[in-house]
Amino acid sequence: MFEFFLAIQNTPFSAAIVLMLLIGALQAAGLGDLDSDSDLGDAASDGVLALLGLGRLPLLLWLALFLMIFGVLGYAGQQFWLALTGSLASAWLAGPVALVASLPITGGAARWLARVMPQDETTAVAVDSLVGRFATVQTGTARPGSPARARVTDVHGHPHFVMVEPDNADQVLHEGEEILLVRREGETFKAISKGGHFLPGL
Repeated sequence: MFEFFLAIQNTPFSAAIVLMLLIGALQAAGLGDLDSDSDLGDAASDGVLALLGLGRLPLLLWLALFLMIFGVLGYAGQQFWLALTGSLASAWLAGPVALVASLPITGGAARWLARVMPQDETTAVAVDSLVGRFATVQTGTARPGSPARARVTDVHGHPHFVMVEPDNADQVLHEGEEILLVRREGETFKAISKGGHFLPGL
């Protein structure tokens, strides 16, 4: 059995399996990062790269998957050829055949894994979603045409710092005051006092 796996004709496949195990060992030791994104960007969304499943998985995970499929297909093909002819095919023949066969299989497996693997959830929110939320003036006094800095938390509880101005010309929003963001104009939010009581501008 070991003679079969270590035969020189099977060198490409044994090397692929060893490399796959090495990637797994590095990940287990914390020296690799299977969670890192592929750098292929939009190029992986169509054409040959899409068929291969590149961009669907982190690049290191895709490579480990390819190496496993290449190695298993190679050994299976050599086992079939040995039973058929009584000898192993040359590595120069078996390697390219296994390579061609493993690429589309890797693509299909990558697309399937991408569907079943847990996806990263983002807590990013649109800036406009802050409208209607309460905030606190942090620095300065907000007057019409002279915004102040305010702190507001989004639906996930994450803080954001925005510039605010009173919604009406006769309003002043003081430092430490709780306010309600009522609308957005460009980079500035219009706000009213939380209690609905406003101090006239000085």
